[in-house]
Amino acid sequence: MQRQGMRVVLAISFILLSILVYTFVTAPRANAIPAFSRKYQTSCTTCHSNYPELNDFGEAFKKNGFKFPKDDDTFVKDLPVMLGAKAQKEAFPEAVYPGEIPGNLPIAFRYSGNFTWNAKQPQPLLEATSFVPQTDLFVPNTFTIISAGSFGQNLSFWIDDDISAGATGAGGGLGDGYLRYNDLGHIFHLPKNALNVRFGQFELDLPFSQARTIYPSAYDAYSETAVAQPSTTSGQTVFLTTNNPFFLGNPQRGIEFGGYSGNENFTWSVAFVDGTNSAYGEDSSLTARNTKDVYIRVSQKFNLERDPESRNGVQAAGPTGPHDHTSIRFGAFYYRGTNQLNFGGTQYGLLGTLNGTINEPFYRAGGDIRFKYRNRLELFGLGLVGHDNNHLVDTVAQTITNAPAVTYTGGFAGSNFWVFPWLITYMRYDFVNSPVDYANEVSEYRTRNRFSPGFQVLVRANIKVIGEYQYHWGQPYTDPATGNTLYFRPNSFVSGIDYVF
Repeated sequence: MQRQGMRVVLAISFILLSILVYTFVTAPRANAIPAFSRKYQTSCTTCHSNYPELNDFGEAFKKNGFKFPKDDDTFVKDLPVMLGAKAQKEAFPEAVYPGEIPGNLPIAFRYSGNFTWNAKQPQPLLEATSFVPQTDLFVPNTFTIISAGSFGQNLSFWIDDDISAGATGAGGGLGDGYLRYNDLGHIFHLPKNALNVRFGQFELDLPFSQARTIYPSAYDAYSETAVAQPSTTSGQTVFLTTNNPFFLGNPQRGIEFGGYSGNENFTWSVAFVDGTNSAYGEDSSLTARNTKDVYIRVSQKFNLERDPESRNGVQAAGPTGPHDHTSIRFGAFYYRGTNQLNFGGTQYGLLGTLNGTINEPFYRAGGDIRFKYRNRLELFGLGLVGHDNNHLVDTVAQTITNAPAVTYTGGFAGSNFWVFPWLITYMRYDFVNSPVDYANEVSEYRTRNRFSPGFQVLVRANIKVIGEYQYHWGQPYTDPATGNTLYFRPNSFVSGIDYVF
């Protein structure tokens, strides 16, 4: 039955891929038409070599407040509506400062749905709450609305919301929703865009985006949480406290300052955020602590283009249009926060009869590297360290003492190769090394490894077919007959379609 299920999914994937590739080869070419494509009457491939990941030109477009880096007015086909006359600039503050709004509603939509095959679970897991169907159709069946644009020379905005994220149409939630002001530094006579600010809800300035990744699977290092090993003390009077729900990859609410050099090779950002966050679809209306967190990111890119004109330009020029520079980028990031337990009485449960808040500082720190060779090859990697302070609580003796910290290391490495501009193959390796997770029987070994080879086919600039196989680490379960601990690899294969319009 396991092989039969796999054959069904592979057959469906092959038929779907064959139809779409045939359509790609025989039908006339058409450009994608999301919000910015409509505004500039250009293809999605202007800013994306494989959407939603940005190429060099797309990065420059985003940094410039969703405007072309040079001569934006000459490329706009959908003219904005002016909110006030230019003369009001000179009359300010005696008049409302003039602005603009997009000429048409800058709205785009995205849908993704996958065919999934999962390895057959052992009988004890089939009977448990961790049951996963061996085959599943159109998962996560997500429909997203996206709106982005500019309100004039310096103001820009972005909003994306999963209207539905599941087969039942439930579980949607706000992703990013922020307002950005570019070139705030001109007040202090700084170089252009050396200081910018954005505020609202947004993904942190991560080295590799989780919200707009090309992969159907999340980065394991971004999804790691810190939970202490349960105590084995008789009577359960002494236990460890750490229970930090923080996810590095989830959106945050706060304010971010950042900027970049004139050639955009050096970038920096500092964000002050609430710290608590939640996955899409979960309630994130309340903040579960009084503290605020800080996130810092710096990166330096070295342009390796031989031609000086191309090296100093916004993007390299090729026979088929814009393409990435040959470059290598190094970066570092640091997140510092304080987790609060026994706060509000119900967030994590009262610790016996003890009163007061337990503060547990934590940090995530790491570095990254990315190498690009034109629009042909991309190599990348990231490593990070997680550290959470920890305490021992004795509810009988009414004492709280320091305990060994909860720590882990993690990261990922991968490569993307463009066989053709419309056919991309890739391999990604994720790992998390957590002694506490191993003690909590999360995995067979201290290091959890996952290999994810895959492919993506751009049938059109705005339509693609994906395929990814995930080879997982071993997860323990108890054999009810013998009581022995056995291990199961929840391997899976995902194939589906993703399109924007």
